[in-house]
Amino acid sequence: VQLQASGGGLVQAGGSLRLSCAASGSIFSIYVMAWYRQAPGKQREFVATITSGGSTNYADSVKGRFTISRDNAKNTVYLQMNSLKPEDTAVYYCSAAVKVSSDRPVRLYWGQGTLVTVSS
Repeated sequence: VQLQASGGGLVQAGGSLRLSCAASGSIFSIYVMAWYRQAPGKQREFVATITSGGSTNYADSVKGRFTISRDNAKNTVYLQMNSLKPEDTAVYYCSAAVKVSSDRPVRLYWGQGTLVTVSS
């Protein structure tokens, strides 16, 4: 299973970006999908999650500004980021809890990360 993240870039404060992360490979079922981020010199932190049924959860720091969504038919998760702040600058990673077959356990996979830079 591979996760390919895209959509990062340089944006001014107050701007918007939309990240995408597509899962591919031998996939039986995808459960929770999520976004995390890691700023320079800091630990990776939770941003948002979404279940296969569409239930979402957000870090307090992004509530009201970021929206996570997914397209189950495309095995893709999105992160719409609005009203971006310089402190949102980080490498953003997607993750997915995946079963590759009905008789295998759920395993967590990570994407390679995409850099978001917000200038002031």
